[in-house]
Amino acid sequence: MTELVEHRQLYVGGTLTEPFGTASIEVVSPHTEQVIGRVPHANEADVDRAVAAARRAFDDGPWPRTSLDERIAVVTRIKDAIATRHEELARVITSENGTPYTASVMMQALAAMMVWDAAIKVAREVPFETSRTGVLGDLLIRREPVGVVAAVVPWNVPQFTAAAKLAPALLAGCTAVLKVSPETPLDSYVLGEICAEAGLPEGVLSILPADREVSEYLVGHPDVDKVSFTGSVAAGRRVMEVASRNLTRVTLELGGKSAAVILADADLESTVAGITPFAWMLNGQACVAQSRILAPRARYDEFAEAFAAAAGALRVGDPMDPATEVGPLVARRQQQRSLDYIRIGQEEGAKILAGGGRPAAQETGWYVEPTLFGNVDNGMRIAREEIFGPVICLLPYEDEQDAIRIANDSEYGLSGSVWTADTEHGVDLARQVRTGTYSVNTFSMDMMGPFGGYKNSGLGREFGPEGYGEFLEHKMIHLPAGYQAGPEGA
Repeated sequence: MTELVEHRQLYVGGTLTEPFGTASIEVVSPHTEQVIGRVPHANEADVDRAVAAARRAFDDGPWPRTSLDERIAVVTRIKDAIATRHEELARVITSENGTPYTASVMMQALAAMMVWDAAIKVAREVPFETSRTGVLGDLLIRREPVGVVAAVVPWNVPQFTAAAKLAPALLAGCTAVLKVSPETPLDSYVLGEICAEAGLPEGVLSILPADREVSEYLVGHPDVDKVSFTGSVAAGRRVMEVASRNLTRVTLELGGKSAAVILADADLESTVAGITPFAWMLNGQACVAQSRILAPRARYDEFAEAFAAAAGALRVGDPMDPATEVGPLVARRQQQRSLDYIRIGQEEGAKILAGGGRPAAQETGWYVEPTLFGNVDNGMRIAREEIFGPVICLLPYEDEQDAIRIANDSEYGLSGSVWTADTEHGVDLARQVRTGTYSVNTFSMDMMGPFGGYKNSGLGREFGPEGYGEFLEHKMIHLPAGYQAGPEGA
């Protein structure tokens, strides 16, 4: 039996602090359905204390006033510690959300380290002051930290999404309150320990595990200057609504229903091998999952057979087993959601080509078989709504313009890919799909480029100079004639 992990305090301003309330969060293994951890449930008083600490640290503390090199030194220590402890982080996250351990090592832990590392590289390249010749005279353009950041992250990739927000925010000179999901609070204690040991000054970072109600209180707090949120479209709309009361700036990274477009000249074997891991990635619980696969009608049957075989061959089981490729969903509600959509798909007339239920070999745990639907029309709910589980749709198309139409016929626009023997032609098709990120004959989320969505997939961008800029305000200083500004601090 796994030993219960219990934390009795909260990280507030970088220090373990007694919570105001007595409520707790129980962390349940999605594999065993047993309680594996317990942490305090932060309440509104804890939020007030954390935001006040961040406000003081920003308004009067040293962090926004240190040099970029000093901030980079601290963030580099955070990045290095994550690299050192990546196996520990992978194990903890696997125990919380069911990501197969082998995938956790790369996609949960090392990918988070890569986000911290890329943010450092970006920060070195973006100057805080530049000169510009204006219409009426010379200008000094300044970039300044936006202030106190509320970073709200989900349970599917908790360290990766935390890094996407905290790394650029801290490098910009902001202070932050990180609100973590009640499903995955345990790994946040590892991050809190790492950040404290790295030398973040008092007040710069607080970490609060809590539910949606406390999240809403945080994003609506009048002393928060910026909200960076990752989650569902419905939750994103609510975040935007609440933040708008204070005209708080928001970045929203929301859902997706991404299309992998297979062109008629694509190689069968390499295309199926290339798409499969990213259709069922993270047990299907990924906003960028290639959850709609578009195949030319003339080759539909051969791709249907190949993808059905690939889905059926995926190893389902204990997420701690290195051989496992698909683990359990994070919670019973997510399992039921996927099963409900499988029922809906059948009622709509789609045909199950692989999977379609709970794995017979798994007596406990919130498992759903890797499922592939064929005979799918893009008007069906299973093709339009984000399922966030291991349920994939295979859709036929008539010609390339029809494929582009289907790919764009979605309220989402987060990710996608195209698979073809002609790379140049694939790039041309990529230009026509309205989505924030796109890949040609591969799948990637490069941390040096902007990541985010069109349409209901969100607002703003993460990663790259564009994501860094989300945590900076822009100021114009109009200079008198004949004056030439020197470097900041000179």
